[in-house]
Amino acid sequence: MMKSKYIPLGAEFFRRDCLELAPDLVGKLIVRKTGDGELVLRITETEAYRGEEDTACHASKGRTPRTELLYREAGTIYVYLCYGMHWLFNIISGEREQPQGVLIRACENYEGPARLTKYLRIDKALNGSSVIGNSEICITDDGFRPEIERRRRVGIDYAEEKDRNALWRFADKRTKDVLRAKK
Repeated sequence: MMKSKYIPLGAEFFRRDCLELAPDLVGKLIVRKTGDGELVLRITETEAYRGEEDTACHASKGRTPRTELLYREAGTIYVYLCYGMHWLFNIISGEREQPQGVLIRACENYEGPARLTKYLRIDKALNGSSVIGNSEICITDDGFRPEIERRRRVGIDYAEEKDRNALWRFADKRTKDVLRAKK
């Protein structure tokens, strides 16, 4: 377990459907232990990816070596390389063998999943480990509860229209939609 003043969330917190977990992660803290100490960021935005029926989910093509982690225990960390240069940080949710997870899209002062992982020094070394009982990274709850806004997921142009339009991105309402503001 991570030696810290923060108390990590347990397995039951993550063992829920991604559509329940994703909004509940907004407002929680990511605590990342590095050689320089602890980095602590508040999650401000997440996206849910829900099983083989969700054409935006990596598991939509079925079980492959790449998607194997999606079928593991809740709390498993799924880190993958996007565009060949950006690591993205996801946490598996739900029950084993039901592939689903939550992408951590942004934290306070770190808009965008690539900026976030770069700051937190998250890369493939954490892939396949768990946020539960991890000495390097955990998710904690300090009681903060932001108002949540539902938005369309982004970066999934390859998905079917129903999945592109699903309001499965969850954000702290106090944060502006940076992606919408750029258009």
